[in-house]
Parts: sequence; C-alpha cells; structure tokens
Amino acid sequence: MPIIYFWGRAGTGKTHLLQALCQSPTFDNRPVAMIPLDPKDTGEPYAPQILEGLEKMSLVCIDDVHCVAGNADWEKALFHFYNRARDLAAPLVMCGNSPPAQLAIDLQDLKTRLGWGLVLQLHALSDEEKLQALQIRANVRGIELNDDVGEFLLRRYSRGIADLFSLLNDLDKASLMEHRRLTIPFVKQYLDK
Repeated sequence: MPIIYFWGRAGTGKTHLLQALCQSPTFDNRPVAMIPLDPKDTGEPYAPQILEGLEKMSLVCIDDVHCVAGNADWEKALFHFYNRARDLAAPLVMCGNSPPAQLAIDLQDLKTRLGWGLVLQLHALSDEEKLQALQIRANVRGIELNDDVGEFLLRRYSRGIADLFSLLNDLDKASLMEHRRLTIPFVKQYLDK
C-alpha cells in the first residue's frame, strides 16, 4: 500500500474513511493505529512521541495533520515518522483540510514528503448521494428509509452527513421503542420534540 494523503473541507468524510480503513478485514488481528491530531477529538493533544515505533504497524492512519502545522516538535516527529514508514514500506494514510503544498507547515521537507505519495481530494456528497448513503446505512441497520422520508430529512435537518447519520441512529431507536416505521409523520413528530 502506498502512502496516501486525503484532503478536503470539514464534512467530506475524511475521518470516516480513516476509521473504515482501520476496521477493514484486510487487517484482522493485525495491529493498526488511528491517530487523531485535532485536540477537540482527543481532549488533550497527543505528544509527538506517540509516533515512535508506529512504522511497524500493519496500517497507520493520521487524521487532521493541519492541526499540528506550525508546531516544530510535531513537524519534526511527522517528518521522521514519514521517512521510517517509507523506508519500511509501511502503509500510511493521512488527511488534512488542504493539499500538502498549502498546509501552514514550516518544515519544507515535511511539506514535500506529504505530497510524495498519492494525494486525493475528497468532495462533499450531493443531496442525491447523501440520500443513498442514508438508505444504505438504514438498510444495514435493518430499517427501510424510502425516498420521501430521506428527502424530508434532507430538507428539514442539518445536511452534514455525520449529523444525518446521528439522526438516523436516534430515529432507529425511537422507532423501535414506539414500534413504528420511519414515516414522514413519525419523523416530523420526533423532530418537533
């Protein structure tokens, strides 16, 4: 697996993609690491030493690289980790909110390294794609989400996919408790609470 860098604005699914990679059956019973660098996700920021020895993992995913841009200790640690991972051909997937060349990274060698691998931009889903994603998620949960109900959710609720998935989880629980299907009247009643 090459070294990959994904970028896109908030809500494009970068974190979900990294989490899915870490849970891939490809890595069953083999050590993987998911390192979120945004302090709002971790409570307290990690120390750069967390990267020591991770190049021996089956996969390392580093989320929100932009959050440590400008931090000299982190930049040096990422630079050296990147080199060790590349030397061992260790799978490494990172993401940030902009392409490597536009990150506010002071260590130019790190900025260059981040652009060496496969660099891919993620785009926000269209409403049609969000509806499909909701229906797939609902189907996996064993519930039916018809087009009318899905479109109602898209018109009346936050359009962020994470928010929509969270609402679907809540609606699933509420429909199970009340023994009701997901219909527009039920969803309207739930949202009006």
